[in-house]
Amino acid sequence: MTRTPPRVLLRLLAASAAAFVTVPAAPAAATAQPTSPTVTWAVQPADATGPDGRRWVEVTLDPGQVMTEHLAVRNFSDRTVVFALKAADGYLTDKGRFNMLPSDRESVDGGTWIDVRDRVTVGPRKTTVVPFTITVPKDATPGDHPAGIAATVTSSGGTVAVESRVGFRVMMRATGTVTAAVAISNLTARHDRSWNPFAPGTVHVRYTATNGGNVAVTGSGRATATELFGLTGSGTRTDVEELLPGGSRQVEARIGRVWGWGPVRTTVDTTPALLTGDPTGADLRRASATVTVWVLPWPQLALAAVVAALVLAYRIVSRRRRRRLARLLAQARDEGRAEARSSALTGG
Repeated sequence: MTRTPPRVLLRLLAASAAAFVTVPAAPAAATAQPTSPTVTWAVQPADATGPDGRRWVEVTLDPGQVMTEHLAVRNFSDRTVVFALKAADGYLTDKGRFNMLPSDRESVDGGTWIDVRDRVTVGPRKTTVVPFTITVPKDATPGDHPAGIAATVTSSGGTVAVESRVGFRVMMRATGTVTAAVAISNLTARHDRSWNPFAPGTVHVRYTATNGGNVAVTGSGRATATELFGLTGSGTRTDVEELLPGGSRQVEARIGRVWGWGPVRTTVDTTPALLTGDPTGADLRRASATVTVWVLPWPQLALAAVVAALVLAYRIVSRRRRRRLARLLAQARDEGRAEARSSALTGG
Protein backbone atom coordinates (compact mmCIF):
# COMPACT_ATOMS: atom_id res chain seq x y z
CA MET A 1 0.00 0.00 0.00
CA THR A 2 1.23 3.56 -0.73
CA ARG A 3 0.16 6.99 0.53
CA THR A 4 1.19 10.57 -0.21
CA PRO A 5 0.47 12.82 2.82
CA PRO A 6 0.93 16.61 2.74
CA ARG A 7 4.49 17.95 2.87
CA VAL A 8 4.15 19.56 6.32
CA LEU A 9 2.68 16.44 7.90
CA LEU A 10 5.43 14.33 6.39
CA ARG A 11 8.16 16.46 7.91
CA LEU A 12 6.50 16.47 11.35
CA LEU A 13 6.20 12.70 11.29
CA ALA A 14 9.82 12.39 10.20
CA ALA A 15 10.99 14.48 13.12
CA SER A 16 8.96 12.49 15.64
CA ALA A 17 9.92 9.12 14.21
CA ALA A 18 13.61 9.94 14.32
CA ALA A 19 13.33 10.12 18.12
CA PHE A 20 12.42 6.43 18.39
CA VAL A 21 15.72 4.83 17.38
CA THR A 22 18.47 6.66 15.49
CA VAL A 23 21.99 5.27 15.91
CA PRO A 24 25.11 5.53 13.73
CA ALA A 25 27.02 2.31 13.22
CA ALA A 26 30.48 3.81 13.71
CA PRO A 27 31.96 6.58 15.88
CA ALA A 28 33.27 8.28 12.74
CA ALA A 29 29.71 8.87 11.52
CA ALA A 30 29.61 12.33 13.07
CA THR A 31 32.34 13.57 10.74
CA ALA A 32 31.60 11.53 7.64
CA GLN A 33 30.05 13.29 4.65
CA PRO A 34 27.76 10.88 2.73
CA THR A 35 28.12 11.12 -1.01
CA SER A 36 24.46 10.27 -1.70
CA PRO A 37 21.59 12.79 -1.49
CA THR A 38 19.88 13.25 1.85
CA VAL A 39 17.38 10.53 2.75
CA THR A 40 14.64 11.19 5.30
CA TRP A 41 12.37 8.44 6.52
CA ALA A 42 10.28 7.15 9.43
CA VAL A 43 9.31 3.72 10.70
CA GLN A 44 6.09 3.20 12.68
CA PRO A 45 3.96 0.35 14.00
CA ALA A 46 1.12 -0.40 11.62
CA ASP A 47 -1.70 -2.71 10.73
CA ALA A 48 -2.19 -4.22 7.30
CA THR A 49 -3.48 -0.91 5.91
CA GLY A 50 -0.96 1.57 7.30
CA PRO A 51 0.33 3.33 10.45
CA ASP A 52 -2.05 2.72 13.35
CA GLY A 53 -0.95 5.44 15.80
CA ARG A 54 1.01 3.26 18.21
CA ARG A 55 4.39 4.51 19.44
CA TRP A 56 5.74 0.97 19.77
CA VAL A 57 4.54 -2.64 19.63
CA GLU A 58 3.58 -4.22 22.95
CA VAL A 59 2.39 -7.83 23.07
CA THR A 60 1.96 -10.62 25.64
CA LEU A 61 2.36 -14.11 24.24
CA ASP A 62 2.55 -17.69 25.46
CA PRO A 63 5.70 -19.74 24.93
CA GLY A 64 5.56 -21.25 21.47
CA GLN A 65 3.00 -18.73 20.19
CA VAL A 66 3.45 -17.07 16.79
CA MET A 67 2.06 -13.63 15.95
CA THR A 68 2.16 -11.39 12.88
CA GLU A 69 2.62 -7.62 13.25
CA HIS A 70 3.26 -4.85 10.72
CA LEU A 71 5.51 -1.86 10.30
CA ALA A 72 5.24 1.09 7.93
CA VAL A 73 8.33 2.55 6.25
CA ARG A 74 7.70 6.14 5.13
CA ASN A 75 10.09 7.60 2.58
CA PHE A 76 10.00 11.43 2.65
CA SER A 77 12.73 11.76 0.03
CA ASP A 78 12.39 12.66 -3.64
CA ARG A 79 13.88 9.41 -4.85
CA THR A 80 13.31 5.68 -4.48
CA VAL A 81 15.25 4.19 -1.56
CA VAL A 82 16.10 0.59 -0.68
CA PHE A 83 15.99 0.11 3.09
CA ALA A 84 17.53 -2.77 5.01
CA LEU A 85 15.23 -4.07 7.75
CA LYS A 86 16.79 -5.36 10.96
CA ALA A 87 15.69 -6.49 14.41
CA ALA A 88 17.91 -6.66 17.51
CA ASP A 89 17.82 -6.90 21.29
CA GLY A 90 16.73 -3.70 23.02
CA TYR A 91 18.38 -1.88 25.91
CA LEU A 92 18.44 1.50 27.65
CA THR A 93 21.36 3.88 27.22
CA ASP A 94 23.09 5.61 30.13
CA LYS A 95 20.72 8.53 29.60
CA GLY A 96 17.67 6.28 29.79
CA ARG A 97 16.81 6.25 26.08
CA PHE A 98 15.71 3.03 24.39
CA ASN A 99 18.04 1.65 21.74
CA MET A 100 18.84 -1.60 19.96
CA LEU A 101 22.12 -3.43 19.58
CA PRO A 102 24.34 -2.26 16.70
CA SER A 103 24.82 -4.46 13.66
CA ASP A 104 28.19 -5.77 14.85
CA ARG A 105 26.68 -7.29 18.01
CA GLU A 106 24.67 -10.51 17.96
CA SER A 107 21.25 -10.63 19.61
CA VAL A 108 20.57 -13.37 22.15
CA ASP A 109 17.07 -12.57 23.42
CA GLY A 110 14.03 -10.70 22.06
CA GLY A 111 15.79 -9.68 18.85
CA THR A 112 15.98 -13.34 17.81
CA TRP A 113 12.21 -13.73 18.14
CA ILE A 114 11.48 -11.32 15.27
CA ASP A 115 11.57 -12.42 11.63
CA VAL A 116 11.32 -9.69 8.97
CA ARG A 117 12.35 -9.50 5.31
CA ASP A 118 15.87 -8.25 4.66
CA ARG A 119 15.01 -5.29 2.40
CA VAL A 120 12.13 -3.14 1.22
CA THR A 121 12.03 -0.67 -1.66
CA VAL A 122 9.96 2.46 -1.08
CA GLY A 123 9.21 4.99 -3.80
CA PRO A 124 9.63 8.74 -3.42
CA ARG A 125 7.22 10.18 -0.85
CA LYS A 126 5.54 6.81 -0.45
CA THR A 127 4.71 4.49 2.46
CA THR A 128 5.11 0.74 2.36
CA VAL A 129 3.67 -1.66 4.95
CA VAL A 130 5.81 -4.71 5.79
CA PRO A 131 4.65 -7.66 7.92
CA PHE A 132 6.95 -9.24 10.47
CA THR A 133 6.55 -12.33 12.61
CA ILE A 134 7.12 -12.78 16.33
CA THR A 135 7.82 -16.37 17.39
CA VAL A 136 8.15 -17.00 21.12
CA PRO A 137 10.46 -19.93 21.94
CA LYS A 138 8.78 -22.82 23.72
CA ASP A 139 11.30 -22.51 26.57
CA ALA A 140 10.98 -18.71 26.89
CA THR A 141 11.31 -17.46 30.45
CA PRO A 142 8.39 -15.41 31.83
CA GLY A 143 8.68 -11.63 31.66
CA ASP A 144 9.75 -8.92 29.24
CA HIS A 145 12.07 -9.51 26.30
CA PRO A 146 12.62 -6.08 24.70
CA ALA A 147 13.76 -5.64 21.12
CA GLY A 148 13.88 -3.01 18.42
CA ILE A 149 13.13 -3.11 14.71
CA ALA A 150 14.45 -0.54 12.26
CA ALA A 151 14.89 0.44 8.63
CA THR A 152 18.52 1.12 7.81
CA VAL A 153 20.33 3.12 5.14
CA THR A 154 24.07 2.77 4.61
CA SER A 155 25.96 5.58 2.91
CA SER A 156 29.66 6.07 2.26
CA GLY A 157 31.82 9.10 2.89
CA GLY A 158 35.31 8.52 1.59
CA THR A 159 36.66 5.43 3.34
CA VAL A 160 33.98 5.44 6.08
CA ALA A 161 30.66 3.62 5.78
CA VAL A 162 27.88 5.16 7.85
CA GLU A 163 24.84 3.17 8.88
CA SER A 164 21.81 5.20 9.95
CA ARG A 165 18.65 3.60 11.24
CA VAL A 166 15.20 4.67 12.40
CA GLY A 167 12.76 2.38 14.15
CA PHE A 168 10.74 1.62 17.26
CA ARG A 169 10.77 -0.70 20.24
CA VAL A 170 8.99 -4.05 20.38
CA MET A 171 8.10 -5.01 23.95
CA MET A 172 7.38 -8.73 24.12
CA ARG A 173 6.23 -10.36 27.36
CA ALA A 174 6.17 -14.12 27.80
CA THR A 175 3.37 -15.29 30.07
CA GLY A 176 4.15 -16.66 33.51
CA THR A 177 4.90 -15.29 36.96
CA VAL A 178 5.67 -11.58 36.82
CA THR A 179 8.36 -10.45 39.27
CA ALA A 180 9.01 -6.76 39.80
CA ALA A 181 12.07 -5.92 41.89
CA VAL A 182 14.46 -2.99 42.23
CA ALA A 183 17.58 -3.89 44.19
CA ILE A 184 19.73 -1.25 45.92
CA SER A 185 23.51 -1.52 46.01
CA ASN A 186 26.60 0.65 46.49
CA LEU A 187 24.72 3.03 48.78
CA THR A 188 26.84 5.98 49.91
CA ALA A 189 26.00 9.10 51.91
CA ARG A 190 28.04 12.29 52.34
CA HIS A 191 27.20 15.15 54.66
CA ASP A 192 27.97 18.65 53.42
CA ARG A 193 27.90 21.01 56.37
CA SER A 194 27.04 24.64 56.42
CA TRP A 195 29.74 26.74 58.02
CA ASN A 196 27.00 28.85 59.50
CA PRO A 197 26.60 27.19 62.94
CA PHE A 198 22.94 28.18 62.99
CA ALA A 199 22.09 26.48 59.62
CA PRO A 200 21.81 22.71 58.97
CA GLY A 201 23.69 20.88 56.23
CA THR A 202 22.74 18.47 53.42
CA VAL A 203 23.22 14.74 52.97
CA HIS A 204 24.06 13.65 49.41
CA VAL A 205 22.86 10.11 48.69
CA ARG A 206 24.03 7.97 45.78
CA TYR A 207 23.25 4.34 44.97
CA THR A 208 22.81 1.85 42.13
CA ALA A 209 19.29 0.67 41.33
CA THR A 210 19.14 -2.67 39.50
CA ASN A 211 16.12 -4.39 38.01
CA GLY A 212 16.28 -7.80 39.63
CA GLY A 213 12.91 -8.92 38.26
CA ASN A 214 11.76 -10.09 34.85
CA VAL A 215 9.69 -7.10 33.65
CA ALA A 216 10.34 -3.43 32.94
CA VAL A 217 9.73 -1.32 36.03
CA THR A 218 10.03 2.08 37.59
CA GLY A 219 10.60 2.66 41.27
CA SER A 220 9.28 5.03 43.90
CA GLY A 221 10.82 5.44 47.29
CA ARG A 222 12.23 7.66 49.96
CA ALA A 223 15.64 8.45 51.40
CA THR A 224 15.69 9.36 55.10
CA ALA A 225 18.52 10.64 57.28
CA THR A 226 18.20 10.42 61.08
CA GLU A 227 20.57 11.66 63.80
CA LEU A 228 20.84 11.94 67.56
CA PHE A 229 20.12 8.20 67.59
CA GLY A 230 16.80 8.60 65.81
CA LEU A 231 15.47 11.59 67.74
CA THR A 232 15.50 13.88 64.66
CA GLY A 233 15.45 13.27 60.93
CA SER A 234 14.37 14.43 57.48
CA GLY A 235 13.85 12.84 54.09
CA THR A 236 13.15 13.23 50.37
CA ARG A 237 11.67 11.23 47.48
CA THR A 238 13.94 9.00 45.41
CA ASP A 239 12.25 7.93 42.18
CA VAL A 240 13.86 5.41 39.82
CA GLU A 241 13.23 5.85 36.11
CA GLU A 242 12.53 3.01 33.69
CA LEU A 243 14.65 -0.12 34.11
CA LEU A 244 14.59 -3.11 31.79
CA PRO A 245 15.22 -6.59 33.25
CA GLY A 246 18.85 -6.81 34.35
CA GLY A 247 19.43 -3.11 33.73
CA SER A 248 20.77 -0.65 36.28
CA ARG A 249 21.23 3.09 36.72
CA GLN A 250 22.73 5.52 39.21
CA VAL A 251 20.32 7.39 41.46
CA GLU A 252 21.18 10.51 43.44
CA ALA A 253 19.23 12.46 46.04
CA ARG A 254 19.75 15.36 48.43
CA ILE A 255 18.36 15.38 51.97
CA GLY A 256 18.25 18.84 53.51
CA ARG A 257 18.05 20.04 57.11
CA VAL A 258 20.55 17.56 58.53
CA TRP A 259 22.75 19.07 61.24
CA GLY A 260 25.32 16.28 61.37
CA TRP A 261 25.57 15.82 65.11
CA GLY A 262 27.45 12.55 65.43
CA PRO A 263 26.23 9.41 63.60
CA VAL A 264 23.90 10.09 60.64
CA ARG A 265 21.90 7.01 59.60
CA THR A 266 20.68 7.13 55.99
CA THR A 267 18.07 4.66 54.74
CA VAL A 268 16.71 4.22 51.21
CA ASP A 269 13.43 2.36 50.61
CA THR A 270 12.19 1.54 47.09
CA THR A 271 8.92 0.06 45.82
CA PRO A 272 8.81 -1.18 42.19
CA ALA A 273 5.93 -0.50 39.81
CA LEU A 274 5.22 -2.24 36.51
CA LEU A 275 5.89 -0.04 33.49
CA THR A 276 3.17 -1.80 31.49
CA GLY A 277 0.60 -4.46 32.12
CA ASP A 278 -1.75 -5.38 34.95
CA PRO A 279 0.02 -5.54 38.35
CA THR A 280 -2.63 -7.94 39.70
CA GLY A 281 -0.91 -11.13 40.77
CA ALA A 282 2.58 -9.71 40.25
CA ASP A 283 5.30 -10.42 42.79
CA LEU A 284 6.33 -6.92 43.93
CA ARG A 285 9.56 -6.98 45.92
CA ARG A 286 10.46 -3.91 47.96
CA ALA A 287 14.06 -3.13 48.81
CA SER A 288 15.81 -1.23 51.57
CA ALA A 289 19.41 -0.33 52.37
CA THR A 290 21.08 1.65 55.16
CA VAL A 291 24.42 3.30 55.66
CA THR A 292 25.73 5.24 58.67
CA VAL A 293 28.38 7.96 58.59
CA TRP A 294 29.91 9.79 61.54
CA VAL A 295 29.92 13.55 61.27
CA LEU A 296 31.70 15.98 63.57
CA PRO A 297 29.74 19.24 63.91
CA TRP A 298 32.75 21.50 63.45
CA PRO A 299 30.81 24.80 63.13
CA GLN A 300 28.89 24.09 66.31
CA LEU A 301 32.04 22.90 68.09
CA ALA A 302 33.83 26.06 67.00
CA LEU A 303 30.93 28.15 68.26
CA ALA A 304 30.93 26.24 71.54
CA ALA A 305 34.69 26.80 71.89
CA VAL A 306 34.26 30.52 71.27
CA VAL A 307 31.43 30.71 73.79
CA ALA A 308 33.46 28.73 76.33
CA ALA A 309 36.45 31.02 75.78
CA LEU A 310 34.27 34.09 76.25
CA VAL A 311 32.74 32.66 79.43
CA LEU A 312 36.19 31.78 80.77
CA ALA A 313 37.50 35.23 79.90
CA TYR A 314 34.51 36.83 81.57
CA ARG A 315 35.01 34.79 84.72
CA ILE A 316 38.73 35.62 84.83
CA VAL A 317 38.05 39.33 84.35
CA SER A 318 35.26 39.25 86.93
CA ARG A 319 37.46 37.42 89.43
CA ARG A 320 40.24 39.93 88.93
CA ARG A 321 37.81 42.82 89.37
CA ARG A 322 36.46 41.32 92.58
CA ARG A 323 39.96 40.80 93.92
CA ARG A 324 40.97 44.35 93.04
CA LEU A 325 37.81 45.71 94.65
CA ALA A 326 38.51 43.63 97.75
CA ARG A 327 42.06 44.98 97.90
CA LEU A 328 40.82 48.56 97.50
CA LEU A 329 38.23 48.03 100.24
CA ALA A 330 40.82 46.48 102.55
CA GLN A 331 43.23 49.32 101.78
CA ALA A 332 40.51 51.89 102.52
CA ARG A 333 39.68 50.20 105.83
CA ASP A 334 43.36 50.09 106.80
CA GLU A 335 43.79 53.74 105.91
CA GLY A 336 40.67 54.63 107.93
CA ARG A 337 41.93 52.79 111.00
CA ALA A 338 45.36 54.40 110.68
CA GLU A 339 43.81 57.83 110.40
CA ALA A 340 41.61 57.14 113.47
CA ARG A 341 44.62 56.09 115.55
CA SER A 342 46.57 59.15 114.44
CA SER A 343 43.73 61.46 115.47
CA ALA A 344 43.47 59.80 118.89
CA LEU A 345 47.20 60.26 119.58
CA THR A 346 47.13 63.95 118.69
CA GLY A 347 44.04 64.59 120.75
CA GLY A 348 42.07 65.43 117.71
